[in-house]
Amino acid sequence: MQQVKKGDTVKVHYHGKLTDGTVFDSSIEAAREPLEFEVGGGMVIPGFDSGVTGMVIGEKKTILIPCDEAYGPKQEDMIMEFPKDRFPDDMNAEVGMQLNMSNGQGQNFPVVIVEVRDEVVILDANHPLAGEDLTFDLELVEISGSKPLIIMP
Repeated sequence: MQQVKKGDTVKVHYHGKLTDGTVFDSSIEAAREPLEFEVGGGMVIPGFDSGVTGMVIGEKKTILIPCDEAYGPKQEDMIMEFPKDRFPDDMNAEVGMQLNMSNGQGQNFPVVIVEVRDEVVILDANHPLAGEDLTFDLELVEISGSKPLIIMP
């Protein structure tokens, strides 16, 4: 039987949970198509890549991905204070609100309000799953061969 190897394109159904059992994403519960990606192509977190490597079509397994192989640890330098008076007047900043910020070079990035103080709002630009160990229930649905290597003269 063909086993998944680096360079293969695969389709995987998945069910992702935090260590407390909270489901954060699922192709099955959301009735979506399986996730398709190239193994080792940098399209998914490293622990997911290594978790599917060696699987065969139809195989189901559960993998635990430590935060270092997922979205990394929470970084304190990604938590920042933002002056309240720089928000639009008609905006009522609330904890949990998701916003998009600009870094001044035209790149936008998501942030979440984690605290509202008198003069400032505390924003967290970490990935929502940063610092979390993740558990995935996987089912390998399909393996497509490796992409051909094209050598240019």
